[in-house]
Amino acid sequence: MSLFNILNIAGSGMSAQALRLNTTASNLANAESVSSSTSSTYRARQPVFATAVTEMNGTEMNGEDGGEDRGVGVKVLGVVESQAPLRMEHQPTHPMADEQGNIYLPNVNPIEEMANMISASRSYETNVEVVNTSKQLLLKTLALGQG
Repeated sequence: MSLFNILNIAGSGMSAQALRLNTTASNLANAESVSSSTSSTYRARQPVFATAVTEMNGTEMNGEDGGEDRGVGVKVLGVVESQAPLRMEHQPTHPMADEQGNIYLPNVNPIEEMANMISASRSYETNVEVVNTSKQLLLKTLALGQG
């Protein structure tokens, strides 16, 4: 594996973790938003990642056929909404209450979101360290040719 491939892999990891941080921030920002119906209530979102792989001959594949393949980074399959039940509270005096006096709150768990944020932040930092170490190795390799 060349050092340039390492930079591509770490870069894709950094992009994936940045997306994870953004979705977590969005979830936290909407954690206490109120709605009058279940259809318009914000639902927690989570990114879905997969390993991007190529066959040894260099063609991209999905890693399904069990042939010789190698990881080349992270790809984002999409962002999905949580299917966890929404929170419902009975507050008949609330201006957003429905006919039964209920308001609906998102299915965002702030504690889980904070844990996700810490994990994504640390993963991002780890990828930055990989890039910095690779850069130092490349510079030392270039310095060998100068001597």
